[in-house]
Amino acid sequence: MALLPHRHDPDAPYDLDPHHHPGLHVIALVEAAKGLLALIAASGLVIAGPVPLLDLLHDLTRRFQLDPQHGVAGWLEHALSPTGVHVAAAIATLYGVLHVAEGWGLWRAKAWASWLGCVTAATYLPFDIYALVMHPRHWMSYAVVAINLVVVWVLARDLFERHIHPPKGQRPG
Repeated sequence: MALLPHRHDPDAPYDLDPHHHPGLHVIALVEAAKGLLALIAASGLVIAGPVPLLDLLHDLTRRFQLDPQHGVAGWLEHALSPTGVHVAAAIATLYGVLHVAEGWGLWRAKAWASWLGCVTAATYLPFDIYALVMHPRHWMSYAVVAINLVVVWVLARDLFERHIHPPKGQRPG
């Protein structure tokens, strides 16, 4: 299954049938999976609350002989309050819902989902490139940049095709 099928007729209108956009389906599955994982994490934060997380932090602080009042350990100690955990759960829930919705929209070949995915993936690129510059010998940095570039390219190409060859009954615009 090719991510970008060859257009048989370059002047044909954009095909609204989602089955003709396998690249969108691949990205949709990844986005939906990311969203579901975020929703599971948010649920876990709400169900567990701050007490088990604080216990884990205290164990790690003792095991690695960290200063519990300063640095990351100190910051986490203050952040792992009921309010902090609920804020983190709310952010994870929003992230999850956004990515599940994007996955659904891409699966159905919706233009708004291509816009959303293209903009969000492009937003990550400066951070990915920074990580690549900071860790040039780590293969994961190259993989993340390459994957995000492919995602941006597939979604931007989809949007370009929609614009250049609008579906029947729609004007370019």
